[in-house]
Amino acid sequence: MSTLKRTALVTGASSGIGEAFAEVFAAAGFDLVVTARREDRLRTVAARLERQHHIRAHVIVADLEAPGGVERLCAEVASRGLAIDALVNNAGYGVPGGYLKNSWDRHEAFIAIMISAVAELTHRLLPGMVERQYGRIINVASLAGLMPAPAGHTLYAASKAFVIKFSEALAAEVSSAGVHVTAVCPGFTYSEFHDVTGTRPLVSRLPTFLWMDAPTVARQGFDAVMAGRPIEVNGSVNKTIALLGRLLPRPVLNYLSRKASRGYRQT
Repeated sequence: MSTLKRTALVTGASSGIGEAFAEVFAAAGFDLVVTARREDRLRTVAARLERQHHIRAHVIVADLEAPGGVERLCAEVASRGLAIDALVNNAGYGVPGGYLKNSWDRHEAFIAIMISAVAELTHRLLPGMVERQYGRIINVASLAGLMPAPAGHTLYAASKAFVIKFSEALAAEVSSAGVHVTAVCPGFTYSEFHDVTGTRPLVSRLPTFLWMDAPTVARQGFDAVMAGRPIEVNGSVNKTIALLGRLLPRPVLNYLSRKASRGYRQT
């Protein structure tokens, strides 16, 4: 399948898993729209990918948790005459601590980028994909969305569970139109995520076999959406954990989750 003149939009593309997805799509011949809040970092990523893969990378600075942020992003894409053939909903972060330790304003902003922005950006770009009978949508979820949610980071697993169910249902709705939708579910991944949440000292004590690198996560996610798999759990360790999550009794899972989370969650 030729990807000539196809364009992929990647949110949160300035680092980590988002940057890795931009790299994978560029290597496959897609032009890019990369978006995040850090313009300098975005331009560095775009210039590197253009140079290495001989594609066009458009930079659009956007704050998707701000009111109207998704609408403004889509308007800018349209004003540049771009048709989006692949979408990677990756932008996001974690809010450490217990539910009442953070203000509602902070939780509201978190819900906006982790849930509302994913649903709205998909809703705005999906019609064009259906019309052209080609589309690829990757929603970056997490292994946390498949497991019992322990105390701390209270909305994180809930938001990722939404992304998984949303992706699964949407995949069933639009597959006949040539659009593939995949929820990618990594576990612990080397990126800036834990630096932003301030939990790096905690997670650094976890065993190295639990960790994956962002390029591997992105490559597996790309292969999964191209193959039409609606859910992709990254890596053999995470697949084993997810399998145990389906087989073990819930009380046992809850106990193990509470015990394990003491090593990486703030309450």
